[in-house]
Amino acid sequence: MAPTVDRKGYWGPTTSTLDWCEENYAVTWYIAEFWNTVSNLIMIIPPIFGAIQSVRDGLEKRYTASYLALTVVGMGSWCFHMTLKYEMQLLDELPMIYSCCIFVYCMFECFKIKNSVNYHLLFTLVLFSLIVTTVYLKVKEPVFHQVMYGMLVFTLVLRSIYIVTWVYPWLRGLGYTSLGIFLLGFFLWNIDNIFCDSLRNLRKKLPPIIGVTTQFHAWWHILTGLGSYLHILFSLYTRTLYLKYRPKVKFLFGIWPVILFEHLRKH
Repeated sequence: MAPTVDRKGYWGPTTSTLDWCEENYAVTWYIAEFWNTVSNLIMIIPPIFGAIQSVRDGLEKRYTASYLALTVVGMGSWCFHMTLKYEMQLLDELPMIYSCCIFVYCMFECFKIKNSVNYHLLFTLVLFSLIVTTVYLKVKEPVFHQVMYGMLVFTLVLRSIYIVTWVYPWLRGLGYTSLGIFLLGFFLWNIDNIFCDSLRNLRKKLPPIIGVTTQFHAWWHILTGLGSYLHILFSLYTRTLYLKYRPKVKFLFGIWPVILFEHLRKH
């Protein structure tokens, strides 16, 4: 975590239980952690368009919810890193749990009839979310949140591996790309935490335009945001294959991946 040598700014004293390695109010008086804040745009804007497209395509509401949940995580993270207030920290961390629960539901319901509802799984995930929320509000221990989040991610990883190993092996590229990008972000998150003092000292010696590349928590946002977005595409691709659509991953402007598909027409 960050040493206590940061500037004061618009939002006043830090009340969050976490303060990351980026120097506070170093870029602007109005944003506590500038790069950790703006890096959330990748989790906010693209999923909004994904949600709109899923509605237009008549997809099941769970996928619209997946996109919107990722956007909510990005917005919560924006508010947290902008203010470093405890209330905003909760707006970041709790939606991480809720969004992963939505992802888990989607992954375990990929091979069911269209618009079916698994009330048992739904109840289990809602109960899990309520328990995690209640305990976390009481203990205020970030490690507890991280462990619970890690359990959900691990569940998604196991389910994804099952699908690309036994059901749709040709989806390994998309599935493993999503996982690899997410794990790279997790690796940089750990580097940022463990070597914070060294990174701060290094940034003092580098030109700002180069030093910003060492903001590894911001890279965590970018990479996990992209990894989560690709996971939604993977889940949606799996689902639409089962429903006998023709899904295809295309790249907008040769850069950003989206999924397009058409229903098989009956002749």
